[in-house]
Amino acid sequence: MSYETPVSSPSLEPLAELLRNVARDQVMPGFRRVAATSKTDGSLVTETDLGVQQRLTAELAQRWPEIPLLGEEMEPAEQARLLQGGTCWCLDPLDGTSNYACGFPVFALSLALVQHGRVELGLVLDPVRDECFMARRGGGAWCDGKPLAPFAAGSGLGDCIAAVDFKRLPPARIPDLFRAGSFRSQRNLGAVALDWCWLAAGRVQLYLHGGQRMWDWAAGRLIADEAGAAAQLFARNGADPLSGLGLEKRVALAAATPALLARWQAFVGLPLWP
Repeated sequence: MSYETPVSSPSLEPLAELLRNVARDQVMPGFRRVAATSKTDGSLVTETDLGVQQRLTAELAQRWPEIPLLGEEMEPAEQARLLQGGTCWCLDPLDGTSNYACGFPVFALSLALVQHGRVELGLVLDPVRDECFMARRGGGAWCDGKPLAPFAAGSGLGDCIAAVDFKRLPPARIPDLFRAGSFRSQRNLGAVALDWCWLAAGRVQLYLHGGQRMWDWAAGRLIADEAGAAAQLFARNGADPLSGLGLEKRVALAAATPALLARWQAFVGLPLWP
């Protein structure tokens, strides 16, 4: 089945309200209260993940029945079929499930609209801080009505706070990230969508993640791009940026400015895997 027929582009504000309603009703009441189980890939899933995906699938279908939904908690074959269709929602119903399940208050709902091979709009809701980040391709990025812009305290890596997810990097490569000339300090939020949004908002200046899937980065990367950050995605064993969409794990490398990204990429050195 094809979804190549053009569809009207939804407004961001009603989508933000929908995410807030779902977070209020289903996400926050379960925080520190629901049990988690392990999926086949070792990641965690809770009843909240499944319930949010089910509800948003139904509510988005009511409003835009012509747009199917590709969700994280879906079989890979169905995800691939939907991605080939041309137009779909891309949903991470609970980004940062490990944080959510363990009581660390950093997690988000992430929703993007994919049309003909590009992410056209994206929203990321942080229900703990009640912040909704959003962007439309070519139209800028905002957090609750305020324009987003990256921030760089200086032109060197040593002037920067880096968001680095060490768990998904090859262990042999980690010590080298702390050699002379590295970042000033390092953080790890444990929620990819918020990593991208905090870069867009100027809260971190460098970003490195060794393996994120499309539902992790689709909305957040668009928000960072539209805010003015510089970002690239790579195959785990590649040194050339990838273009287009795909379901495989990708290395994310980003910075507050193009000049910082060039320095950061040279410092990190790609590929990460042989």
